[in-house]
Amino acid sequence: MSRRLLQIITGLLALVPILTGMLTMMGTRDPLYASTDIPELPVLDGNLRFFGGLWLGLGIALLWLVPRIERETALFRAIWGAIFLGGIGRALSMLLVDAPPTPFIAFTALELVGAPLFIYWQHRVARAPARLAERNRPATRSPRRQW
Repeated sequence: MSRRLLQIITGLLALVPILTGMLTMMGTRDPLYASTDIPELPVLDGNLRFFGGLWLGLGIALLWLVPRIERETALFRAIWGAIFLGGIGRALSMLLVDAPPTPFIAFTALELVGAPLFIYWQHRVARAPARLAERNRPATRSPRRQW
């Protein structure tokens, strides 16, 4: 579970919200929704564009922290925590409405299972320098008492 691998995977995964966020900012004209019979309601279009902007911003923030991934624990956790909460929303939709297309079921699994795993992985990477320093510190002897 290396720092470099976490950086690479995080950088690649950051492209998903960046690209899909830009698409979702097209509102109901997003190709995903344009191919359906969703009506072009102003409230729906506006909400899609708003959440697309949030999703895009989340991806940019995730990409921004990649070079300093071991030091940006709070931001990393906040981003993956938000992704986890989004997964809960998708799961509720599956339970209360219906199952989405297969790729979205996979996204939900990544959000619900992957998010906690990524948080744990980053925690291990962030603690690695402290563990290494602890191992490399020379053993000290307690001073002998002089009577």
